[in-house]
Amino acid sequence: MPKRKEHFEHLPHAEAADRTIRLKQHRNLFALLSIAAGLIFLQGYMIAPLIPRLAEVFNVPVQEIGFIVPAYMLSYALMALFYGVLSDRFGRWSVIRISLFIFVICTALTATAQTASQMATWRLLTGVGASGVIPLTFALIGDLFPFDQRGSKLGLVFAAMEGGMAAGSAGGAILEPFVGWRSLFLGTAVLAALVLWRLHLYGALFDTPMVERLPSIREIFRGYSQILTSFRGQRTYAYVLWNGIYHSGVYTWLGLYLSQRYNMDALSIGLTILGYGIPGLLLSSLIGKAVDRWGRRWLIPSGLVMAALAGIVMIFEIPPYVTTIAVLVLSLGYDLTQPLFVGIVTDLGDGNNLGQTMGLKVFTLFTGFGFGSLIFGELLHFGFGVSLAIFGGIQLITGLVAIPLFWQEVPSRLRTEKL
Repeated sequence: MPKRKEHFEHLPHAEAADRTIRLKQHRNLFALLSIAAGLIFLQGYMIAPLIPRLAEVFNVPVQEIGFIVPAYMLSYALMALFYGVLSDRFGRWSVIRISLFIFVICTALTATAQTASQMATWRLLTGVGASGVIPLTFALIGDLFPFDQRGSKLGLVFAAMEGGMAAGSAGGAILEPFVGWRSLFLGTAVLAALVLWRLHLYGALFDTPMVERLPSIREIFRGYSQILTSFRGQRTYAYVLWNGIYHSGVYTWLGLYLSQRYNMDALSIGLTILGYGIPGLLLSSLIGKAVDRWGRRWLIPSGLVMAALAGIVMIFEIPPYVTTIAVLVLSLGYDLTQPLFVGIVTDLGDGNNLGQTMGLKVFTLFTGFGFGSLIFGELLHFGFGVSLAIFGGIQLITGLVAIPLFWQEVPSRLRTEKL
């Protein structure tokens, strides 16, 4: 290694060429990691529109089959805490590889489910596997890029995640009548296996482990408490939790909402919510660049309020095409909040426990996802109008309160200019 450095001191063009190659390799690496993130979100989001259909297949009430959503989300949330700590000790690559391998196996085995309980079990185990990929990809971005350059990188990953949302939300429901739900899971597993196979070419690009030993349980919880000691950390994680509750609650039951209100079949449901994820797929990169340039203080409140209005408008008797527009706005509201919260989280902690910091973020988000679907499902005993009014009202209030709470979230160069 020293000889290589000395050689480059005399050959600056060779050093520049090596840097260009490394940048290209990093682009390929993050492209593959983004595809993996997209596939994880695809299989996660194709469940909700299929709930009415799966209730028929397994001959159970929709509330019972709806349990497969929190089973996946809560196991995903819990395991994110462990994956983050392990990656700080053993490196991002080894943990991502194991996580993605478990995801491939359990996603494929989901297709073998014969009962609702078996389906819930495989979904729970899939969550165990899936939860190490996305948070550690975010942590890797924090490892390799300074804070003011992370927005565009996070935008790439979130664009893929949004593409997965769109494909899962609409594609799953549209394709199910033709290929069956089992083929959807098998196909996702095959694609994820191909990504895992290609990723091994870039294992050397991952950052080295940050700590020399695994922390004790006491040290782990001390690390989490340190993350949450600052107002910035407390505020951000609180918003991550509630935003996850809101979006999961509204989205999970969209299929049932459309089935009951408009008497739609699975194909029509898929076409109606076709736009979910499309705004992020098209705009995530632009949003990321806007964040790097202007900060988060206006974008986050705007996203919260937009999502609230999307839910509130669905209370009223509106035609299906207006519901489609509301779904688009709901998706854009998510794009203007969660990726921006991730950027803030990468700036918390001491820099040596970024995996743990991101693990706590994903735990918080997916805990919100799990409880959001449960709470909204329980409120459905009072009807969709009451459920949407409660969720939308709280979301609107949090959006307005976010204006002063996030006012200082501007790029460091802007803070310096003001000083």
